[in-house]
Amino acid sequence: MARIKIAYIGGGSTRAPGCIACWIAQGDNFRGSEIVLIDIDKDRLETVRVLAQKMSDNAGVDITFTATTDRAAGLTDCDAVLTSFRPGGFEARYLDECIPLKHGVIGQETQGPGGFFMALRSIHAMKDIVKDMERVCPRARLFNYTNPVNIVAEAMTHYTDIPIVSLCEGPIVFPAEVAVAAGLDPSLLKSQMIGLNHASWSVEHLYDGQDFIPLVEAAWNKKRHDQSLDLQQRRLLHMTVALQAIPSQYFKYYYFRDEILLELQQSATTRAQDIMAKVPGYWQHYEEQARADVPKLDSNRIRGSLEELEIAIDVLDAVYNDRGEIWPVNVPNRGAIPDLADDLVVELSGYVDKAGIKPVVAGPLPPQSSGLVHMLAEYQAATARVALNGNRRQAIQALASNPLVMSLTKAEAIFDEMAAAHRQYIPGHLSS
Repeated sequence: MARIKIAYIGGGSTRAPGCIACWIAQGDNFRGSEIVLIDIDKDRLETVRVLAQKMSDNAGVDITFTATTDRAAGLTDCDAVLTSFRPGGFEARYLDECIPLKHGVIGQETQGPGGFFMALRSIHAMKDIVKDMERVCPRARLFNYTNPVNIVAEAMTHYTDIPIVSLCEGPIVFPAEVAVAAGLDPSLLKSQMIGLNHASWSVEHLYDGQDFIPLVEAAWNKKRHDQSLDLQQRRLLHMTVALQAIPSQYFKYYYFRDEILLELQQSATTRAQDIMAKVPGYWQHYEEQARADVPKLDSNRIRGSLEELEIAIDVLDAVYNDRGEIWPVNVPNRGAIPDLADDLVVELSGYVDKAGIKPVVAGPLPPQSSGLVHMLAEYQAATARVALNGNRRQAIQALASNPLVMSLTKAEAIFDEMAAAHRQYIPGHLSS
């Protein structure tokens, strides 16, 4: 089994304990390894380290957890680096959500102007991380879980020779969500999704060997007038039937844009505010368990789920233990999806072994939905270029091209207000 040194940047976050639980569950696959938790909050980082080591020791797992606020020191001689962080915290996410709403545009974590500014912040931080990696662990691989994962990976693949893969559980979760909404058993569904992260569609969807879509259509015809049907499930079923493929749930922001904009504008709080209200409770639970002799995480008192970053652990295992497995990944296309650019980072299935990750040929995109995916692909590439070395004018061009914006006057107003609000987290070259 792999005996490696792994750096986890974001190891003091509210999601970190759930991720560590996944590592411990796969402890035999990483026997003798060291996981270095890296973050900027010394106290919370130490809470997570103590909790992690106690959980590992009680489970009989041979993994050592260390912690540091010195990123370069923590990265030194690492074999792998996992990144999952949020520059500016939930306070920055709140700005991403509320400022666009004032201009009549959806505010969301990874979509529209919110996703644009999160990309600028994340890539600005990631540039320094890969510079450190090039200096102190040049042979390491980068496994990214920082949102928006597609744009972060797009920028980094054009910025460094460090091998990078971005990961998201969406292609596993979205088909299962549609099956549940239709009253079907997710375990009988075999699907393959391609496109971009948070913008992918199924090109294979078999349920117990037969086409899944007619089954969803039958369920939709039966349930569409049922007022008890959850709104999220209603939209997933509607999109699946209308577009004849399983969608990423994030397409709801485009296909139900007006309805969702109104819902967000009328809501008393944003998603970030709802999360921030719960953060003290999360840390109270983590601190309690760090003091316990036998810690036990309560799935109702943690941020996310105990399997939140499980796919990242699975892909790490597949690489360093040479599994030869297929996993959903975000990597350069290299011709795998014929109607998207070869050097564009795409989301699709990848064959994962000790050599790295090889995209599995798939596609083309479903023609009924490819237009929107192509618009988002152009926006993704433009945003990555802007984040690396663009100026204010190029940033406004990229933001105006986002399908949720599509207005020069709105793009200018939103960019200037959000750039001022996020000034300390975005590169200075965007002010000129």
